[in-house]
Amino acid sequence: MGRDDHNKRKNNFLAQTPKNQKSDGIDVEFSEEFADAEDKEAQARSRAADKRAHKR
Repeated sequence: MGRDDHNKRKNNFLAQTPKNQKSDGIDVEFSEEFADAEDKEAQARSRAADKRAHKR
């Protein structure tokens, strides 16, 4: 086998995730009554990061 013989195979082994099992990455299980100051700060940072990302 020569060097370029390795590049001719296609990798079709990866499983595809069905659309109904994909998530949008947003965790909706959050309770305001159990939130502490660190949770509120994390939410504020997340909102600020989202604004910066969508500004571009």
